[in-house]
Amino acid sequence: MSVLPLRVTSDPLRLTLVLVAAVTVLSGVVQLVAPGLILGLLSADSTTTTRHLFATVGMFMAVVGGLLAHALVTAAPPPYLLQWAGAQKFCAFVLVGVGVARGLFGPSALLVAVFDLATAVLCWLMWRRLVHRGGAPRAAGAGV
Repeated sequence: MSVLPLRVTSDPLRLTLVLVAAVTVLSGVVQLVAPGLILGLLSADSTTTTRHLFATVGMFMAVVGGLLAHALVTAAPPPYLLQWAGAQKFCAFVLVGVGVARGLFGPSALLVAVFDLATAVLCWLMWRRLVHRGGAPRAAGAGV
């Protein structure tokens, strides 16, 4: 017996995004409680300031990942939520890439960037499916 509803386990895209959201929550919590460890893995400077800011980013990762997972286990996730989660992941891809280009993170951080880009693409695919199939209820008179 699965903890996840059949609508999630029978849909590879939805299941993948739920798993990615869970990984985002978990990595965000780790980053929140042990920012120095993660900064070290990314070959970044670890100061009081960078650890505090990285912990703050971890908190936002946990919240956005939790919101995405919560929405995806419901029968009809709102399409706009996938747009915003995808936008967050795409911006993370860009900013981590810029951080590597500026020498703030080591090359290993590119793995994080690619993961974020892949997640952004998956969010876009799910958003597109929800919009084109009418996969979420819309308020009367609401635009796309």
